Amino acid sequence: MKSEPKRYLITSALPYANGPKHLGHLAGAYLPADIYVRYLRALKKDVLFVCGSDEHGAAITIQAMKEKTTPREIVDKYHALLKSNMADFRISFNIYHRTSAPIHHETAQAFFKDLNDAGKLIQKETEQYYDEVASTFLADRYIKGTCPFCGYTEAYGDQCEKCGTSLSPEQLINPRSTLSGNPPIKKRTTHWYLPLDQYESFLREWILEGHKDDWKANVLGQCKSWLDTGLQPRAVTRDLDWGVQVPVKGAEGKVLYVWFDAPIGYISATRQWALEHGKDWEPFWKDKDTKLVHFIGKDNIVFHCIIFPVMLHIHGNVLPDNVPANEFMNLEGDKMSTSRGWSVEMDEYINDFVHKENGSTMVDAIRYYLTSIAPETKDSEFTWKGFQEAVNSELVAILGNFVNRTFVLMHKLCGGKVPPLHKWDEKGKQIAEETRLAAEKVGLLIEQYKFREAQNEVIELARKGNRYMQEKEPWIVAKQVNESGKPTHEAQIIIDNCIHVCLQLTANLTILCHPFLPNAGERMCHMMKVVPRILEWENAGKMGLLKVGYSLRPPELLFRKIEDEEINQQIEKLKQKSAHTTMNSPTQAASHEEEKKKDIIQFDDFAKLDLRTGIITAAEKVEKADKLLKLQVNMGLETRTIVSGIALHYQPENLIGQKVVVVANLASRKMRGIESNGMILMAEDKDGKLQFVHADTTGGQAVS
Repeated sequence: MKSEPKRYLITSALPYANGPKHLGHLAGAYLPADIYVRYLRALKKDVLFVCGSDEHGAAITIQAMKEKTTPREIVDKYHALLKSNMADFRISFNIYHRTSAPIHHETAQAFFKDLNDAGKLIQKETEQYYDEVASTFLADRYIKGTCPFCGYTEAYGDQCEKCGTSLSPEQLINPRSTLSGNPPIKKRTTHWYLPLDQYESFLREWILEGHKDDWKANVLGQCKSWLDTGLQPRAVTRDLDWGVQVPVKGAEGKVLYVWFDAPIGYISATRQWALEHGKDWEPFWKDKDTKLVHFIGKDNIVFHCIIFPVMLHIHGNVLPDNVPANEFMNLEGDKMSTSRGWSVEMDEYINDFVHKENGSTMVDAIRYYLTSIAPETKDSEFTWKGFQEAVNSELVAILGNFVNRTFVLMHKLCGGKVPPLHKWDEKGKQIAEETRLAAEKVGLLIEQYKFREAQNEVIELARKGNRYMQEKEPWIVAKQVNESGKPTHEAQIIIDNCIHVCLQLTANLTILCHPFLPNAGERMCHMMKVVPRILEWENAGKMGLLKVGYSLRPPELLFRKIEDEEINQQIEKLKQKSAHTTMNSPTQAASHEEEKKKDIIQFDDFAKLDLRTGIITAAEKVEKADKLLKLQVNMGLETRTIVSGIALHYQPENLIGQKVVVVANLASRKMRGIESNGMILMAEDKDGKLQFVHADTTGGQAVS
C-alpha cells in the first residue's frame, strides 16, 4: 500500500502559444486538474499546481509566417491571452509560466548538458529533409504528405491529425515543404538522440507492472502499443533558429527539440515559483515522497508516459504517479478544430457569456457542463442544447433551487436566523447519513480521477434535499397558526427542524461543490457569512456547521437560466464561422471531407454485430431531452426499451408499427435515467433527414 505523500506536484499540459485554445482543451487538461487541486487544498495538502505556455517549436514559427510577424510577437500575444483565459475560468495555478523565460532556457540547457555529459545521449549524422528554395532544414511540422496508415493527404511530419498516429517525415508518402510547396531533398546533418530503445525494460516494469491497476485503460493501451512496436532513438535537437540553443560546441544553429524542451517547462515553472516565494524547488522534483500527476489529452500520452519519464529516470527525478489522460471532446457531431472554424474558443465563451455580464455564474455553468460530459474514458460531445439543458434542469432547477428555497424560507419563517433543531426525526437522520456518505463518495471519486461521477454525486445530494423539503412542506405547516396569527408551537418545531437540516445540508453542498463550482461555493459562503475555512474537507459530512441563532444574508443568484435565443445565436455563429473558414481555405474543405470518412473495417469487425428485426409498439418523448425518444421494440421473443435520438425527425405517434433493424448485442447504456438496450439502425438522406433501414420482416429475425 502506498504511503501518504509529503507533497503533491500537479501539472497541466503546456498549451502551444500559437493561437487561442478551445473548450475541448479546457475540458481535457485544465479543468480536471483544477478540480483535483482544489480538493487537495481543501484537504490541507502541500500542493503545487504548475503550467505555462509552450512557446517554441515549428507551430510558433508557422503561425508567425501566417500573421506576417515574428515568433516573439506571436508568443507574447498568445501567452497573455492564454493566461487571461485560464484566470477567467478560475483555473487556480500556483504559477502560469512560459518557456521563453530565461530561467527556462537555463533549466532546459542544464538538463540537456547533464544527460550529454553523463553519456546518456547519442550523437549521429543523418540525412534530413531540406528545402532548397527556402535554404533551410525542415522541421517535422514544415513537411506535409500522405499518411501511410490512413491515407490522409494533409498529415504532418510528426503526426497525422486524422488518425492520431505519431510519424516521422520519412514515413510520409509524397512529402512536400510547407514553406515552398516543393518536394524536399535529403541533406546530411548532425543531431543528438535520446536512446529510448535502451529503456524498454524499465518502462515495461514501471508502467505495465507498476501501474497496471491504477492507470486508465486508454493510457496503458497506448503505452503497451508503443512498447510492443519497439522504441527507437529519438532526436532531441533540430535545425531551427527559434528555441532553446543547444549548449555544446558544434551545435550552432541548432535548438532543443520542442518535445524535449517543453516538459522541462514544468521544472522551470517550479523553479520560478520557488524564487518568487522563497521556497526550495528541489523536493518537488527530487524527493520520492512527492506525488507527481500530469493532466493531459490523449495526444500527449506518449510524451508524458514514455519519453519524459525516461528523461526523468536518467536525470534522477521523481516519476509521475499517474497520468489521467482524457479522450477528445467533439462539437455538435463533428471533430473540434480551430483551423476549420468548428470550435468554441475559450476567449469566445468568455466574451459572449462572462464579460458581458456578472460572469461568475456563467463560468460555473460551463465548468459544470464540461465536467458532466468529460471525455474521461471515451470521446464525448459538446452541444449547445446539451449545455442549456444541463444548466437549466440541473444547476438551476436542482442545486440553485434548493439553496434559494432554503434561504427564502429561512428569512420568511425563521427570522433570517439559523433555527434550532428540536429533535431528529427519521427523515432528518436519513439526510444526515446521506450527506456523510456523499462526502465520502465525492472525495473517493475525485481521488480516482472520476470527476464526472463526483460532480453528479453533489447534484444528487441537492436533489435529495429538494425531495426532503418537498416532503416536509414547511410553507404549508406555517399555515397552522394560533390566535396571534403566528405558527403554532408544534408547527414552528416542524418548520425549525426542516430549515435547520436544509441549512446544514446547504453548508455541506458549499464544501462539496467548491472544487467544481468555485464561484458558487464562494457566493454561498458569503450568504452564510462564514469564513473560507468552512471549505476545508474535514468539515464535509458534518451537520453542525452553522450555529443556531446565527443571522444569514438574503439569497443571491447562484446560476441563471440559459434562454433559447442565446443558444440559437451560438449555433448560428458556429455555422457562419465554419463556412467562412472553409470558403477562405479550399484545402480545409477537402481535408474536412476526407476526415469525415470512416476508417476501413474488416469483415470480422462487421460480423460481430448481431442485427435483428423488430417492430415499434410504443413511443414517447423523453422528458427534458429534445432529441430523445423512448421506444418499446417487439423483437419476437422479447420486448426491449431503446432510447433513440430521432425526436427531431419523427413524432412518437407516427412510429407505432414501424419495422426496424436493431443492433441487439450493443452494451446497455443509461440515457436520461432510462436504460437503453440496443440501437435502431438509421441512415441519413441527402437532405440530412434520418431514415429507417428497411426491415420488411417479422420481429426477432436475424439480419445477414
